[in-house]
Amino acid sequence: MKIAIIGAGNLGLSIGKGLIISNSYTSLYLTKRESDTIKDWEEYGKVYVTSDNREAVKNSDILIFSVQPRHLEDILNEVKDLLTDKHVIISTVTGITISQIESVVGLNQYIIRSMPNTAISVGKSMTCICSNEKGQKRVVLAQAIFNKLGTSLEIPEEQMQAATVICASGIAFWMRLIRATSQGAIQLGFDAEQAQKLSMYTCMGAATLLINSGNHPEEEIDKVTTPGGCTIEGLNQMEHNGLSSSLIKGIVASFEKINHIPSM
Repeated sequence: MKIAIIGAGNLGLSIGKGLIISNSYTSLYLTKRESDTIKDWEEYGKVYVTSDNREAVKNSDILIFSVQPRHLEDILNEVKDLLTDKHVIISTVTGITISQIESVVGLNQYIIRSMPNTAISVGKSMTCICSNEKGQKRVVLAQAIFNKLGTSLEIPEEQMQAATVICASGIAFWMRLIRATSQGAIQLGFDAEQAQKLSMYTCMGAATLLINSGNHPEEEIDKVTTPGGCTIEGLNQMEHNGLSSSLIKGIVASFEKINHIPSM
């Protein structure tokens, strides 16, 4: 697959790293205005760094746009005359709808909207995707790409904002929970390195249990909560102080914010 990542910022480079690790391309173009800052990526095989978006589009079939929302319209206008029936447009741009992209490039393009997260760099992204009518013919292709970089789920476009909060912002939410658990471990006597390792791998184990078993979280909680035991004591204290309520309120606040972010 000849892939271009238009906008090699944090998310764009995370996608690029995932593609490189999984060997999921025949050529990979990375574009950035200050292209010298990522020139070392050309040390990887068949990776090309440029500040010229048109060059990347000419030499690629799959175009992954990972730019700030305010820049997308200008970039689409810059390259739209180069788009052919071979091109698949995949947008990771927060808040930009498929109809907005169609208003610039036309209705006769394969357009897929996606929302990966930065764990894509280690092949563990949860990526939600949707498409326009023509893009339905390329959804399987998009899923093949993102499934090599984690897990993908096709959803209706009206759920994409919510998916951004749960999956993309969610990385930060889980990081904060891991940090808090680490701080607790330090208070109980572990050093910082030990505490973080205990927290990270316990978190990974909890998620893996649910993935492999298909169980509801409460089923697994029941297995480690004995009557009058320390686990239920801790859980109840956390709930008394609003653990679940705070998480839900934070998720809703993020969702309300994302719906007020200006688009292109």
